[in-house]
Amino acid sequence: MVVAGLQRAIFEHKIAPGTKLSEDEVGEIFGVSRTIVRSALQALAHSQLVSIEKNRGAFIASPTPKEAHEVFEARGLIEPRVAAMAAKRMTDQMLEILASHIEDEHAATASGDKGRALSLSGGYHLKIAEIAGHEVFTDFIRALISRSSLIIALYWRRADTTCESHSHHALMKAFEHRDPAAAEEIMRSHIVDLHSGLNLSDVNRSPLSLADALKL
Repeated sequence: MVVAGLQRAIFEHKIAPGTKLSEDEVGEIFGVSRTIVRSALQALAHSQLVSIEKNRGAFIASPTPKEAHEVFEARGLIEPRVAAMAAKRMTDQMLEILASHIEDEHAATASGDKGRALSLSGGYHLKIAEIAGHEVFTDFIRALISRSSLIIALYWRRADTTCESHSHHALMKAFEHRDPAAAEEIMRSHIVDLHSGLNLSDVNRSPLSLADALKL
């Protein structure tokens, strides 16, 4: 509950980067012990959404523009290759799993649940990596997607915070035809498009109090 609540607030721009996450305050908001809060913050630190500083506490991570460029540069190098690998291993059952994932993403977008839509959008890319069957690449992509989800939440300059549906549908067509070359090229273009959608200038937002940001 704590992890999901903090993720949602981060992805929906309700908590500004650098915001301190007091264990006592978070615990009071969610009605849980400091032990549970500490465990949740450690989980979020593992996914690089939170930074924990010795003798200072936990803070919402603040990726720099340089980090944002590097994350999407890394995704642009790895994910096209992984998409091609997935196309070669694709089965009808795997296609059904991906199609169901896209439907859930669209439903979240339609209902206005931006946090869940963003999470599902990144999850679609992770599913592709899992289908590709390369464990090392999958671990890399899991870390990159977690980091880029925060970057998109902070720096996305378009109205939508999720991957464009036409890109995911185009990938599905390539997978249906078991076409590695097409899947690789579509994914490469898709990552470039996501990267170009970032506004990496200084972002100024009116911060909410932690209690207001985490209203359940």
